[in-house]
Amino acid sequence: MAESSEGEEEGKLTGGDQQLVVDDDLHEMAKKAAWSVSSCKPGNGILSLRDDNLDTYWQSDGAQPDVVNIQFQKKVKLQLVVLYVDFKLDESYTPSKISIRAGDGFHNLKEIKAVELVKPTGWVYISLSGSDPSCTWQGNICEYFHVANSSFVKSS
Repeated sequence: MAESSEGEEEGKLTGGDQQLVVDDDLHEMAKKAAWSVSSCKPGNGILSLRDDNLDTYWQSDGAQPDVVNIQFQKKVKLQLVVLYVDFKLDESYTPSKISIRAGDGFHNLKEIKAVELVKPTGWVYISLSGSDPSCTWQGNICEYFHVANSSFVKSS
């Protein structure tokens, strides 16, 4: 698994990788899921989030927290979440704190990972297995909970 280009502290990720690199023994599970978001601006919904085009993006249209729900028909094993974020382009919209929650249904979601992103640019890898890559999370629902945006705002 690729690591963040500038380093990782406990619960804090900095930097990002310009190229997406994932171990051969891992498989993308996202295509097997139903996706939903808490809100979106017209033209910036789920399709923009999942279209493999780094020039398009999801943009929420509501109060925080912003939420992306990923629901699987069957229980799956997950050990890695990979996000593309670009602080240089997104500025104040870039997530600074996120929480990954998981469970068998919406009624029993539990936080399995919380991270702070520090001016990320590129692919950010969030391990759900901690220091033991053989550990995985199993369940039907994984929820990306966008807790806060970056506080670095440009003035005009």
